[in-house]
Amino acid sequence: MKLVIIGGVAAGATAAARARRIDENAEITIVEKGPYVSFANCGLPYRISGDIQKRGRLILQTAEGFLSRYRVNVMLNTEAVAIDRTKKRVQVMTKNGEAEIPYDKLILAQGGSPIKPHIEGLDNPNVFNLWTIPDTDKIEKFIQEHKPASAVVVGGGFIGIEAAEAFSKRGISTSIVELTDQLMPLSDPEFGVQIAKALAEHGVTVITGKSVVHIDWESHTARLSDGGTIPADLVLLAVGVNPNIDLAKQAGLAIGSARGLVVDDELKTSDPDIYAAGDMIEVVRLPDGARVRIPLAGPANRQGRIAATNVLGGSMKYSGALGTSVVKVMDYTFAMTGLSEKAAKTAGIDARAVTVHKAHHVTYYPGYEDISLKIVYAKADGKILGAQAFGKKGVEKRIDVLALAVRAGLSLKDIAELDLAYAPPYSSANDPIQMAAFAALNDMYGFSQFVTAQEAVSSIQRGEATVLDVRTYAEYVGGHIKGSIHIPLDELRDRMEDVPQGYILIVSKAGFEGHLAYRQLVQHSRENIRYITGGYMSLELVRETQAIIEEGE
Repeated sequence: MKLVIIGGVAAGATAAARARRIDENAEITIVEKGPYVSFANCGLPYRISGDIQKRGRLILQTAEGFLSRYRVNVMLNTEAVAIDRTKKRVQVMTKNGEAEIPYDKLILAQGGSPIKPHIEGLDNPNVFNLWTIPDTDKIEKFIQEHKPASAVVVGGGFIGIEAAEAFSKRGISTSIVELTDQLMPLSDPEFGVQIAKALAEHGVTVITGKSVVHIDWESHTARLSDGGTIPADLVLLAVGVNPNIDLAKQAGLAIGSARGLVVDDELKTSDPDIYAAGDMIEVVRLPDGARVRIPLAGPANRQGRIAATNVLGGSMKYSGALGTSVVKVMDYTFAMTGLSEKAAKTAGIDARAVTVHKAHHVTYYPGYEDISLKIVYAKADGKILGAQAFGKKGVEKRIDVLALAVRAGLSLKDIAELDLAYAPPYSSANDPIQMAAFAALNDMYGFSQFVTAQEAVSSIQRGEATVLDVRTYAEYVGGHIKGSIHIPLDELRDRMEDVPQGYILIVSKAGFEGHLAYRQLVQHSRENIRYITGGYMSLELVRETQAIIEEGE
């Protein structure tokens, strides 16, 4: 068996190692365009920041190591330029010229490449990508030689956020520019706001809703789409990733609507002798079955393992991915899994979302930190569709639990009954994800109904609702909705006559006290009321809220 693997990073390297464990006699060749095989591209920003001190830590395996341990032949600095599917040969370009490599089976694992935006001045010596170890070397050399005082990061996704933190930690005054109206565009808007605040707390300038149109090397500035300029001694491009599918197109393989290579559930392409894995392929998005590209290292590695197994006669299935991801944002963490609320609505799903702001462990134990947690679920049956969380501690733990819930098709009721580990230093008797499930179930069953912060703001702006603020006096004077009625929760029973008729929206600090106020009101024969899930803390994360807030002392 002659197995050729084109691409030697996440999916390709995993496929090669797996193939050798299955078949000791297979002739395995990796064709890698770059100078390294099996390197930790997810660790590159942390090399720039200085968290990873030794460059060699990023190199997980070498060509020599692959040969000695796995008897895999690795051809570095070698580009696959054509596939002859009839003759089963891969044409490659090496430093010594062209060559042909025969194959019985072929795995494409070429990943993706950074998108090159339409910006004047991209060829300037201070403009970089952060995708490979040589990219990291170039940035490090530039910082050492030029001592940049300012940096501009173009793009507010995962790499952009990590790079902004890295430059900031190096003492470089950093701006991050995102074309859409929020950082982390895959998330719901309120999490983009929290990420921006976390970066701003550490001195990073966040610019959204604008783009960089020109980079001037002589003046060391970047011009924005609104005509303004910002300092730009160093510029990093991080606007997204395109799949590397030119070779697949040339070979006549099927390309899907998401611009990725089409594969079946065994990761077989439209050619039965060619399989594919990693960032270049389209996969099933598990919550809704849509065909999408999910360029993440975790799925790529698992796909590489499955592709190698099936190439060598196995029948493993790849059912799809959730897009579970996590990013460090200075002292904070943001993580998500499955569908965001806006993604669910775009997919045409009748979804609801519940938000809680809870301590990551019991408040009587020292060191607790608040987590903002949002669970998206199907309105009809409470099936979990996705989740997002932001905070300083315990974020990824909750998202991993909810990733399993989405994967297993669990519902709110299942989450509410989960037996999760509890001790005061780690959680609460009812974990934040369970508190969110309780609130959502109360809403589903009509016991205590809520609206989201965005829904509340829209109702208030249209003049449809009266806001009843049940926070403490100190919380109220710190800022509140204009025209709201303030009755602290502990006084509500004695002041029922002060609550006007009509549609009432109850706002509390984080939602729970709003639920308590709701239950009091309905038991005093009041109808047409809702509380705001996430409370005032969520309202403050809705941009439109600023127009209806009366600032406090």
